[in-house]
Amino acid sequence: MSKWVSWKSFSGLPLLTVAVAVPVHAQEENEQPRDGEIIVTAQFREQRLQDTPIAITAVDAATLEVKSQTDLATVADSAPNVQIRPQTAAFGPSVTASIRGIGQNDFNPAYEPGVGIYIDDVYYPSLTGAIFDTLDLDRIEILRGPQGTLSGRNSIGGAVKMFSRLPDGGTSGMVEASYGSRDRISLRASAEFPITQNLFARISGVSKRQDGYVDQLDFGCVYPAGGGDTFINANGVAEQINPAGGEARVVTTDNCRVAKLGGTNYEAGRAILRWEPTSAFDFTLIGDYTDQNNTVAGQVLEATLKKTNPNILTPAGLPFDDRFICGRFCNFQVDGNAFGGPFIPVIPGDPFGAGGTILQATSGSNRTTYRGWGVSGQGNLELSDMLTLTSITGYREFDTQFFADGDLSPARTGFGINNLSNWSFSQELRLNAQLADSVFVTVGGYYFEQSSVYDSTQDLRYVAPYPLQFRQPDTVDADAKAAFANIGWEILPDLNLNAGIRYTKESKDQNYYRYNLDGTINGFLDPIGVCYGEGYDGPDTADCNHNGNTAEVVRALTGGVASYKGDKVDYRVALDYRFSDAVLVYASVATGFKGGGSNPRPFNAFQLLPFGPESLTAYEIGMKTDLFDRRVRFNVSAFLNKYSDIQSTASPCPNVPPAYATPSACRINLGSADIKGVELELFAEPIDGLTIDGSLSYLDFQYTEVNPAGGATLDDPGTGMPPWKASFGAQYRIELGNAGSLTPRFDVFYQDETFAGFQGTGANRMVQILPSFTTVNARLTWRNVEDDLSVALEVTNLTDEYYFYSVFDQRANNGGRIVTPARPREWAITVKKNF
Repeated sequence: MSKWVSWKSFSGLPLLTVAVAVPVHAQEENEQPRDGEIIVTAQFREQRLQDTPIAITAVDAATLEVKSQTDLATVADSAPNVQIRPQTAAFGPSVTASIRGIGQNDFNPAYEPGVGIYIDDVYYPSLTGAIFDTLDLDRIEILRGPQGTLSGRNSIGGAVKMFSRLPDGGTSGMVEASYGSRDRISLRASAEFPITQNLFARISGVSKRQDGYVDQLDFGCVYPAGGGDTFINANGVAEQINPAGGEARVVTTDNCRVAKLGGTNYEAGRAILRWEPTSAFDFTLIGDYTDQNNTVAGQVLEATLKKTNPNILTPAGLPFDDRFICGRFCNFQVDGNAFGGPFIPVIPGDPFGAGGTILQATSGSNRTTYRGWGVSGQGNLELSDMLTLTSITGYREFDTQFFADGDLSPARTGFGINNLSNWSFSQELRLNAQLADSVFVTVGGYYFEQSSVYDSTQDLRYVAPYPLQFRQPDTVDADAKAAFANIGWEILPDLNLNAGIRYTKESKDQNYYRYNLDGTINGFLDPIGVCYGEGYDGPDTADCNHNGNTAEVVRALTGGVASYKGDKVDYRVALDYRFSDAVLVYASVATGFKGGGSNPRPFNAFQLLPFGPESLTAYEIGMKTDLFDRRVRFNVSAFLNKYSDIQSTASPCPNVPPAYATPSACRINLGSADIKGVELELFAEPIDGLTIDGSLSYLDFQYTEVNPAGGATLDDPGTGMPPWKASFGAQYRIELGNAGSLTPRFDVFYQDETFAGFQGTGANRMVQILPSFTTVNARLTWRNVEDDLSVALEVTNLTDEYYFYSVFDQRANNGGRIVTPARPREWAITVKKNF
């Protein structure tokens, strides 16, 4: 096997956007960190982490375990300038992910992720299905800054690369069981064994169950109709919360609880076959399956309008106001279901009318499901001592369904049922050549294709007095082709050049449909007499040129097709110089881009507007050090990002006739910005058994120009970009002789106040802010002398900090302010046995 190419190949398990802040320490708890070294493959060849001139962080399985980082969101807590957070219920099992302020927070398949996720070099194309268990990983590499020339797909913000633990011909296994807060039960297991002399296998699996932490309550049960409970209404007057004739009690249990939101029901498995028939060829085949059936994200109604919205009334006629604010970890509903029943009030022109079939919105099934599977194969063939050919093939599918109650109240408006399915295929070929002792070259080609169907049923009547109940089974088909080359050259002893170039050509087609629930055309979104698009297969109600008529009438949205095509050349140049065995410095410049497309959520054909690609030029300097006999590892990097044609959402859409401009929300190219930042990472072992790790990052975002249509100002901070972020951890292994060892550990995480965007414009503009927070985790681990049995007690969020994953403020659009609180303090005890 060529030393220039890693043979590691991982399943395609969709472990999305993640990063770790701690410089790599690939040791078990009882090993000396300075004796270990992780090898990374960020530049198409195997290199020591500290020899790689990239702001890259790597973490191994042992570190994930001791820091209780069992999913990708918790791993990201330690990462400098990396954000991975679960989304609101409206966005299902997806995440918001960014590196150095560049990423994506919308799962819609019309958009491209800003952070490239790779599973053993296989690209995962979606934010949906992103927070996966860190089961049986060998390592995670997080590359900050654009990585298009170093990865199969263009990655404007950075790349996250996951690598599974591969079989090597040995026999081993592990079983782990946990029990904790809210009936948390987790089981993990893995086993490795040879099948023949040259064929090895490894299997692993995980099962997790835990009740939710946000109670959904029956409003009429908590506040019986005609009861004496009051609240202060928008006029400052005390009013009965549920007056006589109000919402009836549905739930008969004493605690009035309908569901526990934010719960977990998750299973995943992976199987790996690795074949090494000769020393010059190896092939790894990996398959995985994931089944997730959680309750929806735990959300809380924190504030409502200070005036009554006549479009939102409960079945008993109660207005949407502060009476439905439940508490820090609860929300309300009346009944759980979706279809049928009268619509109150009747909006003139509503196609359903009184007593018609409507979407009765309360909270749906309260479930979020995700089922996905994938298979990947990687083969490496040594053509000669200096030449290696690598092929990486991947295929994945997933289907998800999720419900979203947009008002968190008994009102029957503001509701969504979402079904999203996706398949993707990728093929990459690389030819790696060692041309001389000081020159290595990689050339390659890449092909990617995906297809998505986003079938969503929406009730948005809270926005305006229009019949905004419709089904939108839209499709998105996309492909990308690329060619790339990279060269590494040792110009002089200790002075190295790494340069790469990549050409990408991509296309995307989106088909739009808007129907009533009974399958007829929605008369508000596509008025009678318009011309339907080429993809519509129903009857036309206008001539629309079908019989030679050249007089165009208003074009309908249904059947409309929007296409995007683009190409781009990206490059990267890096110089590094090693002053000594302990100190490496580097400087680099790199470019990246994220493709354009068309507005995926138009309410009429006038809003079917295109948006262009965004681009980035990143300048970076850095230093990597191993000091004091490698007892201290300290890395620092500083960067300047020139960020152009930033993609953002504008509401209302610009350049739309006034009669068709409300309601609306369109993706536009908002403007340009400079993003500056500094990142520090530390790992130290001042004495044997004591380890300290930490990170600190600073990020400064400044618009240099903005499109007024977007509603932003030059003084707005970057969305989802905390200026400061820090982590600190320490542990000490206490030897107990024949009784084994005891290792206490604690971790502290801090995130600064974060701008989360805005809703509305002008006097109705409402800024969304996520407050700063500090959390503390603690863990105490006992290990036996043989180091094959451990028992750990852990507490997360030790101080019970109340903070939010997300905030969604729709008061500017006549809705409410909804937050997703993070998990409260939790405990767990874990027993692990290695074989």
